[in-house]
Amino acid sequence: MEFTRRNAIVMGASAFAALALPKLAIAAAGDDAIAAFTGGAEMADTGVTLTAPEIAENGNTVPIEVDAPGATEILVLAMGNPTPGVATFGFGPLAGSQHASTRIRLAGTQDVVAIAKLADGSFAKASSTVKVTIGGCGG
Repeated sequence: MEFTRRNAIVMGASAFAALALPKLAIAAAGDDAIAAFTGGAEMADTGVTLTAPEIAENGNTVPIEVDAPGATEILVLAMGNPTPGVATFGFGPLAGSQHASTRIRLAGTQDVVAIAKLADGSFAKASSTVKVTIGGCGG
């Protein structure tokens, strides 16, 4: 087989496409998780407060806090992780507040999304982009 410039271009394009496929699958997994939680319902942009650092020097332990007054359930997703579902918090009628905090693991720079199911059956959403640096050098 003769190796031509055309063959090199085709092989390079194929390699690029093969590397892009996992990212497309991860994005679809996050959208599927949102659709399963909300049932396809519309989400308001107010009613949920998500607190996450803008820059995380270590993706292994990223602290987040979610506050959603009146929520019965909160779903937290890391949209760039291979498995986007991070946590689901449930609140009963006797809960003093609808607030949760935890540390999550992020595979890299990505969006963290919190979706709250409110007591009236509606949904609210908040998101934050967290930049994960490599070696703490600021990327």
